Amino acid sequence: MKIAILTSNAGVEHSELADPRQTVLDQGWDLDLLAPEAGEVKTVTGDTDPTDTFTADQAVKDASPTDYDALILPGGTINADTLRLDEVAMTFVKGFVDAGKPVAAICHGPWALVQTDVVGGKTLTSYPSLRVDIQNAGGTWVDEQVQVCTAEDWTLITSRTPDDLEAFTAKIVEVFGAAA
Repeated sequence: MKIAILTSNAGVEHSELADPRQTVLDQGWDLDLLAPEAGEVKTVTGDTDPTDTFTADQAVKDASPTDYDALILPGGTINADTLRLDEVAMTFVKGFVDAGKPVAAICHGPWALVQTDVVGGKTLTSYPSLRVDIQNAGGTWVDEQVQVCTAEDWTLITSRTPDDLEAFTAKIVEVFGAAA
């Protein structure tokens, strides 16, 4: 399996990038961290406290959903808000949905799915402040640790906060592994 993790270059919630990334590596799957610009990706804790940096393997404009089996969208308010305004990144996200490939999004990560207009008729969870956005986009929001929505066209894994990472990463292993 080859997995893409898509973030902005700053404001990514550290654990929501680090934990899924490590889970993918522990499975022996190939991984690319993508961002609008190749190079440094700055992470934070609690949206405000700088923590660490990761290196984006390439710019999202140089990647194609056809090169990957699944996509992970970490949260962080600044990360998700910045990313959803990047048309190239949103086209990349939509490409996974259109191809029927699994997508996992945590915390504010589902904003990208709202932005790409793919949540209609789907049930998902997120950070609570996205509830109205998801509902306005035609989705059903639930307050669950992790939610898997399998439609006829694609599978979506969503989770609420860093507190839910253990359940989120377990579902990534289960669902992505089954798609292999």
